[in-house]
Amino acid sequence: MTLTTTRRLAAVLLALLTVQVSADDGAANFERARWVPVSGTGVHLFSTAIIHSQTPTETGFIQRSTDIVELDGDLKGRVLYHPVSVFDFAADSLVNTGHQVFSGTVLGSEPVVIHDDSFRFDVTLSTGDTVGRVFLNDPIAGPRIRCRLKLTSTGEKTEADDPVVAYKGVCRIPGAERPKRRWKLN
Repeated sequence: MTLTTTRRLAAVLLALLTVQVSADDGAANFERARWVPVSGTGVHLFSTAIIHSQTPTETGFIQRSTDIVELDGDLKGRVLYHPVSVFDFAADSLVNTGHQVFSGTVLGSEPVVIHDDSFRFDVTLSTGDTVGRVFLNDPIAGPRIRCRLKLTSTGEKTEADDPVVAYKGVCRIPGAERPKRRWKLN
């Protein structure tokens, strides 16, 4: 083996070790991630929704649309929301499933983009009462943050008649410190 070949081989090995150390640092940082409580509010901007299609059913219709939800609180940003909405007027219900992407920050983090294809919202049509679960489990860009949220209607509406929801849940944040425990003596 020549001196030039030995130097090239050493450079390649050094590069591989550097890449492995960087990957291990990222994995270790995610392992140190903690589930941190989050909460806030959101506004579902029905007033700007784009309706792509409506297909009649025996008891209502199925609608495909693109909506925006603005979040405030521990999650700040917007959700591009592409629901498949099943309206059942006989059962007084609406069920939303589909895809959504959150773009914003979580507890002051760097900007993130996180996908969710497992959410479900159940709405009582006559009252507007809403209960939903969101699973932002597929980080696309930014820190590898994941969030699990429960949403409920607040009964409030904006001037544009858009409903306000409250959310609470937990987010797994890489490198987050453990919350300090408060001990109570009885």
